[in-house]
Amino acid sequence: MRRLIVLLAALATVLGTARLGLWQLDRAAQKVALQQDLERQRALPALSAAELPAAGGTSTAAVVHRAVRLSGRWRDDATVFLENRQMNGVPGFFVLTPLALDDGRLVLVQRGWTPRDPADRTRIAAPPAPQGRVEVAGRVAADPARLYEFAPAASAAGAIRQNLAVMDYARERGLPLLPLVVVQEEGPTPPDDGLRRQWAAPSADVHKHYGYAFQWFALSALVLGLYVWFQLFRPRIRRSRAPLAGAVANRDDGA
Repeated sequence: MRRLIVLLAALATVLGTARLGLWQLDRAAQKVALQQDLERQRALPALSAAELPAAGGTSTAAVVHRAVRLSGRWRDDATVFLENRQMNGVPGFFVLTPLALDDGRLVLVQRGWTPRDPADRTRIAAPPAPQGRVEVAGRVAADPARLYEFAPAASAAGAIRQNLAVMDYARERGLPLLPLVVVQEEGPTPPDDGLRRQWAAPSADVHKHYGYAFQWFALSALVLGLYVWFQLFRPRIRRSRAPLAGAVANRDDGA
C-alpha cells in the first residue's frame, strides 16, 4: 500500500510540474505572437484622423499600436495629469490633453511626461499646451497604462488622477472623445513644449517564461529521478548485496 501511495504522489507531482512547464511555454508563445503582431501594426502606414474608429464603430483593437499623424488644436482646459508615473527611474506625471480635430471630434493625446515637484506633489511645472494649430505624430493605444489602486482616489475628478478611462472621462466632461489614446512621439520635428517622450518600448519578456518553464521541467525530472532511485534502483541494490553479506557472516562464524 505504501509503495502505491508513493507511486501516485510521484506521478501526480511529475505530471503537475510538467503541465506547469508546458503552460509557461504556451504563455511565451502567446507573448511572441503579440510582439509579432505589434511589430506588424507599427510597420503599417500611418493612420489619418479620418481612419480612426469612432465611439461605437470599428473596434479600437484593430488600430492599436498603429502609427498616426494628426493635426488640430489643443484643448488645454481639459488637460489631465496621471501621477506616480516614472520615466528613466524618476517619478512624475503623464500629461494628457485632448486634441480638437478638424471634424470637431477630440482625441486624447498622451503628450509627454513631466517630473514631480519633490516638495509638493500637487505643484505641476508643466508648461501649457502650445497655442494654434499643431501636428502630432504618435501611436494608438486603447487607454493610458493603469496603476493598481486600492480605492478610488480623492482627486478622481480633478486634474491630477491615478488612472483614467477615456470613455468615462468623455462622459464626465461631456467631450466627444474617440475611444482611444494617441501616445505622442518626437516625430521628425520634436515639439518644443518642455515634455519628455522617452517611452519604454513594449517588451514581450518571454525569457521570464522560458526560465519558469525550465524550473518546472527540472523539478519534474528531479522528482522522477528520486522516485526511480529510491523505489527501484536502491531496493534492487540492497537485495543484490544481501546474499553477499550473508555469505561473509557465515564464513566469519565458521572461522
